[in-house]
Amino acid sequence: MEPKDKRGGIQSIERACTVLDLLDERGEMGVSEIGRALGLERSTAHRIVSTLRNLGYLAQNPGNAKYALSFRFFEMGNTVVKRHGLRQQGAPFLRDLSTRTNEAVNLAILDGDGVIYIDKIESRSTIKVDLSVGKRLPAYCTGLGKVLLAWMPGEKVHELLAPFPKRRFTQNTIVTCEALEESLRTVRKQGYSVDNEEYIEGLVCIAAPVRGRTGEVVAAMSVALPKFLYPDGDERRNNVLPLLLEASESFSRSLGFDGAADS
Repeated sequence: MEPKDKRGGIQSIERACTVLDLLDERGEMGVSEIGRALGLERSTAHRIVSTLRNLGYLAQNPGNAKYALSFRFFEMGNTVVKRHGLRQQGAPFLRDLSTRTNEAVNLAILDGDGVIYIDKIESRSTIKVDLSVGKRLPAYCTGLGKVLLAWMPGEKVHELLAPFPKRRFTQNTIVTCEALEESLRTVRKQGYSVDNEEYIEGLVCIAAPVRGRTGEVVAAMSVALPKFLYPDGDERRNNVLPLLLEASESFSRSLGFDGAADS
């Protein structure tokens, strides 16, 4: 019979869940590392990890034999998002924004220290960027990510993104904690964020928050502007920004937000 802990839970399931939580927090780890972090015998940690891998919940890196969460969690998470209706509810607002701007528009949620695209509509132009649904990008250097981070407590942001400095993708990438904090203050003050070629050279993105009923930021919407199409990028951005803000506010109201939120 499966042993239970003092609270009546099944011990093996609880241990498996602590392994999943640990890998979600820290990323790729070896069996010995997992055992030490959780106070488990190596043989116990190995049995749990092997079972989770066999069930498809963990993937093993053949280069270093370490383990990480598999894409099965994204598949499950995407199902939850669909069931909660966030993607479905946002679809008409994305379609309208795409029609009015003739640009690629995106919807994303925060996932740990990154963002995951849960919906998008491609631009009608021939310019395409590989930012498909399910794509996971760093939060600190994307317009969507900075919106999702901006209304979080500062200590939570630092804990989530540490250590600094971060990886530099372009010459404009924000890599220090101080620069990111300043950028997030600007986002909160103006109500939207700008990714000025911080992740992909030649691509500018502006993003705005989508709020739930109590005012919490539950998602972010963005418009992507290929820079070489618009020599006067500021003018194009200024034309698109009010349309983006209108769409994000309408989406927020559809989720029950009444317009009262902390700045």
